[in-house]
Amino acid sequence: MSNTTNLVLPYLAVGQAQKHVTVNETLRKLDAIIQLSVVSATTAAEPSSPTDGAVYILPAGKSGAHWSAFANWSLGYYRDGAWVQVSPREGWLAFVRDTGQLLAYIG
Repeated sequence: MSNTTNLVLPYLAVGQAQKHVTVNETLRKLDAIIQLSVVSATTAAEPSSPTDGAVYILPAGKSGAHWSAFANWSLGYYRDGAWVQVSPREGWLAFVRDTGQLLAYIG
């Protein structure tokens, strides 16, 4: 299956079974990254009770069962009871709520 160039969203394949799975996955990713607002860019310890839909920029030195396996400066997105890593692309902007800063990802 191929993906879109900029947001790396999966295309539906011709004759694909269970198209709703691919569409829902794409909608979840869009929900995390469009008008990106993150909880924090400095929180290093994986929260024990995150809010569904919470997104964090994961700093170097992060810890936790899931975060420790994710790349530094990637996005940790909590949805449907699980953490998902989203790799940012150059030029993405994020509003960081705990500091009121606007950050740009430059790679």
